[in-house]
Amino acid sequence: MDIFLSFFKTFIAGGIICVIGQVLIDFTKLTPARILVMFVVVGVILSAIGIYGPFAEWAGCGATVPLTGFGNVLAEGTKEKINEIGWLGILTGPLSAGSAGITAAIISGLVVSLVAKPKSK
Repeated sequence: MDIFLSFFKTFIAGGIICVIGQVLIDFTKLTPARILVMFVVVGVILSAIGIYGPFAEWAGCGATVPLTGFGNVLAEGTKEKINEIGWLGILTGPLSAGSAGITAAIISGLVVSLVAKPKSK
């Protein structure tokens, strides 16, 4: 029963984040790129004021997989590096914290581009 509750919380949290994105697409003139950037910035802001960390612990992958989770990773990495090396951490923190996810995205994009057969429009 514990695993069911974990999946349920993940589904609800991720679903709410997706619903917010869909509402923004349907009812505003914001482009998808601006919405994606806004989600990352919201994740950074919520992490900076201490809200996103507890939310991510509660929601699991429902909060860490969407782009708001990427913003959280950038903010947390920056905080860690500032504590370790000082103000230089502002530049190195987000890069070192987000490097695994960025690398995975680049490699998976490369693999899909080699396997897929895109059609011209």
